[in-house]
Amino acid sequence: LLGSYEDGALVYRGPVGTGFDGEDFDALSTEFKALTRKTPPFDGDLPSEADGANWVTPKLVAEVEYTEFTGEGRIRHGAYKGLREDKEATQVSARCEAATDREDESDQDIGGVRISSTGRLVYPDEKLTKGDVARYYEAVAERLLTHAADRPLSLLRAPDGLKGDSFFQKHAGKGFPDGVKSLPIREKDGETADYMYVTTAEGLLGAAQMGTLEFHIWGSRRDRIDKPDRMVFDLDPDEGLGWEAVRQAAEEVRAGLEACGLGSAPMLTGGKGVHVVVPLRRVAEWDTVKFFSQTFAHVLARRTPDRYTATMSKAKRKGRVFIDWLRNERGATAIAPWSLRARPGAAVAMPVTWDELAKTRGADAWTMTSAPDRLSGPCPLATVEARGITASVVEALEAFSAD
Repeated sequence: LLGSYEDGALVYRGPVGTGFDGEDFDALSTEFKALTRKTPPFDGDLPSEADGANWVTPKLVAEVEYTEFTGEGRIRHGAYKGLREDKEATQVSARCEAATDREDESDQDIGGVRISSTGRLVYPDEKLTKGDVARYYEAVAERLLTHAADRPLSLLRAPDGLKGDSFFQKHAGKGFPDGVKSLPIREKDGETADYMYVTTAEGLLGAAQMGTLEFHIWGSRRDRIDKPDRMVFDLDPDEGLGWEAVRQAAEEVRAGLEACGLGSAPMLTGGKGVHVVVPLRRVAEWDTVKFFSQTFAHVLARRTPDRYTATMSKAKRKGRVFIDWLRNERGATAIAPWSLRARPGAAVAMPVTWDELAKTRGADAWTMTSAPDRLSGPCPLATVEARGITASVVEALEAFSAD
């Protein structure tokens, strides 16, 4: 039988009946003998399932896996995982989880997709739920899909919201909805693996049902997987740098690209930095795009070494903006335009115009609640003419390098 301390009182949380083996029973029996007491430690009446229990002083902390909390605030289908020695019993609360699941009165149909646990808090500080996440992706689906449809994806999933664990996933597992599709891709080692992609709003919502917050996309689409149609420079500032350093870096990347004959648009990442995105005609393969982006980034870093670096070394990034060109390798991904970010604030990766960038005060300026207001206007990325990395562009890069 479990309980949790809430405002100094021990609240009954129900029984756990599975997950134990013989060694667990022996270890728990030894611990319980030292804590035996005659009366229940809980305040108030207990359900009949507690009748006849042998009581102990509640000092042990158990880790338990469960499917949900009931309306009474008790765990359902609990399975024992072990004891935790890193926490005091009085410091362990289940109020948030229990309250959240009581809000989950029923599953909801959002955009034609069944979304479960819609009341579960995902962004606790903003009081935004799993249902809010799904409704956001329903609202922006058409715009997001112009950038993300038919591309291999990596999903950042946080099934329990920001308070729980998060992880990246690029191969669909069991239980994924039909809208999340699989695409076989040959990898560097010669093996073939199935990657995920979506083509419809149902696919985005199916991913949201699985706890997805962030969509990360390849730079190519599945019909011509080895011919990228976008190039990305991720401007990542050192912790000590302010927003103005990032904005200035983006403008200098823009100017350099124009000198090479390429147009671009900025995207606020929803974090600290900016992506300068270059739409491409699909004439060059990955090696050419990688060569161009690597050379371009190193030229800028060589010209202004006190402000920029093109290497990942943390020592060399001190006080500088890292011009990350590594997003332009086969298999690498970048955050999708209009994707949420899995961090407090519920910020969105948002394309903006160059004029807007000059007036923006940070990379997290747009959030889940404000982003849909931009749907009535054109996407800045759609206004940039896609050009190919041709021989003339490479020659322009050589001239730019020599300046």
